[in-house]
Amino acid sequence: MKTKIAIAEDNIFLLKAVRDKLSLFEDVEVKFWAMNGEELLTKLEQDSNVQLILMDIEMPKMNGIEAVEKVTQKYPQIKIIMLTVFDNDENIFKAIQAGAHGYFLKEVDPPTLHRGILDTLEGGAAMTPSIAMKALKLLRNPPNFEEAKEEINLTAREIEILEQTAKGLNYNQIGENLFISPKTVRKHIENIYAKLQVHNKMEAVQKAVKNRIIEG
Repeated sequence: MKTKIAIAEDNIFLLKAVRDKLSLFEDVEVKFWAMNGEELLTKLEQDSNVQLILMDIEMPKMNGIEAVEKVTQKYPQIKIIMLTVFDNDENIFKAIQAGAHGYFLKEVDPPTLHRGILDTLEGGAAMTPSIAMKALKLLRNPPNFEEAKEEINLTAREIEILEQTAKGLNYNQIGENLFISPKTVRKHIENIYAKLQVHNKMEAVQKAVKNRIIEG
């Protein structure tokens, strides 16, 4: 009997990547997918016969952590694994608090993802060792994520590009989505790094999430 899965992911490239990984396993069936938390809840109202949801965090209308809370309240029998590009402490902590049963980064290889799905359905918690270690530390010493935010002023365009970057898109893809050249995207990225005082994409995204410039 196949395991029925739903995916919540707003990036079509990453959605296809996840579906391709799952297609390698005959005992898994992707029943439907949604582009945000609201759409996911609507589809679950129509058919809640799924056993597990792979949930992105960064989504419009309703992000993954909000969606986890609502799904957990309404469909407690459905297991949820977060599948995201973010491994910052706040996202891990809030996802677990909201009711997530597991947490993987999107770069997870197909066998590990498949094993994680099966382990979660059997009552386990699917996490890579590094995520599990972070989760343990956070649960032992719960942090205060409501600290004062830094004063960081990004333009609307810079925020838009940072949001696209957070979804794993490259300069060419961002340029196509925003109708600007890759060279212009690169210049904006340089300005973002300077304003955030960071040196790479991951640092920029994590700092922007921490300071509520973009959603995690």
